[in-house]
Amino acid sequence: MKPFVPQLVYIEPQALEYPLGRELKDKFESMGLEIRETTSHNQVRGIPGDNELQQYRNAKSTLVVGVRRTLKFDTSKPSAEYAIPLATGCMGHCHYCYLQTTLGSKPYIRTYVNLEEIFEQADKYMEERKPEITRFEAACTSDIVGIDHLTHALKKTIEFFADKEYGQLRFVTKFEHVDHLLDAKHNGKTRFRFSINSRYVIKNFEPGTSSFDGRLEAARKVAAAGYPLGFIVAPIYKHEGWKEGYHELFERLNNSLAGVDLDNLTFELIQHRYTKPAKKVIMKRYPKTRLEMDEEKRKYKWGRYGIGKYVYPTEEANELENTIREYIHTFFPKAEIQYFT
Repeated sequence: MKPFVPQLVYIEPQALEYPLGRELKDKFESMGLEIRETTSHNQVRGIPGDNELQQYRNAKSTLVVGVRRTLKFDTSKPSAEYAIPLATGCMGHCHYCYLQTTLGSKPYIRTYVNLEEIFEQADKYMEERKPEITRFEAACTSDIVGIDHLTHALKKTIEFFADKEYGQLRFVTKFEHVDHLLDAKHNGKTRFRFSINSRYVIKNFEPGTSSFDGRLEAARKVAAAGYPLGFIVAPIYKHEGWKEGYHELFERLNNSLAGVDLDNLTFELIQHRYTKPAKKVIMKRYPKTRLEMDEEKRKYKWGRYGIGKYVYPTEEANELENTIREYIHTFFPKAEIQYFT
């Protein structure tokens, strides 16, 4: 698929006080993109569309260049200690995505240009926790790879962590546009992960993202560039024929990684879950979705901040976990399975 190019760009005036902000303004002007000014991402107005659904889809093609004002990092368990805020929002249209509700009425993409301030804050967190290693997740609220061919903020962050004794970076993507990251100085401190799933899930619930084959080709490039490699199987979804579908997934993955050094390979497993607010938003934005969200078939599980989510009943979740673990052990016996949740 072609790399993302925004249809509309908003720039906060304060962003132009930073080198990256000025660089992006020049770049987008030279690309002939429509650029508007906004005092803040919260004040973005005028995204085109005759109705809410059209405005939502156009917002997913809108980029806001701004300043990250809140420098307190969120936690990011179980994948990392902290989320490092490089961007917010995603151009993909994954039906199940939790950003449906966390971004609410602001589904446009934001990129932050005050990288030095963000890096200074990361240094403080590493200093507080040393000699323990502090892991930072760069894809908690975005698919950062999907926009980084434009901003190179992620590349700068990879190189920032390259010489950090007590810090590591990690992120996950569904996009194949990794070529500009292959020559980054990373010193093995950044784990590059790809989100993978069965054919059924990718076909029905992940429009606007790279194909499975595209992701695998990118994974081979990343491994060849010396990055520690990982895969997140998420959401693990119990569709008709799911056992066969996930077996095929790992078979194809194994074939595609033939000849790649897999001694440091990791997997993270996340079952499908949703909240009631998420279900309401998903049904409004993707009214024809096949995503099964029947509360009667799920178990209610309390989450952070008192917001509960619906997951698979314990017996079904155990079956999902055990089946996927068995497939991984069969095809990738040396790999580490970091968690199932």
